Amino acid sequence: MSTPRTTVPSYDAHLAHARWRKSSYSGGANDCVEIAELGKRVAVRDSKDVGLRPLLFSRAAVRALVGGIVDDTL
Repeated sequence: MSTPRTTVPSYDAHLAHARWRKSSYSGGANDCVEIAELGKRVAVRDSKDVGLRPLLFSRAAVRALVGGIVDDTL
């Protein structure tokens, strides 16, 4: 009896074509984070070291984070 494989989507191809953007509050400096929307996920990376693998979050998690910051509940 074999164990079924769980397929985890690879975002490497999506990341290769990601459109990264910074907050308008960054002032053009390289000391912030950048985000890229990847379908159901959002990638986040450090603008100082774009060669590092970005972190992936669900859209719901990013919405909750931003909402908490805006509402000052975090």
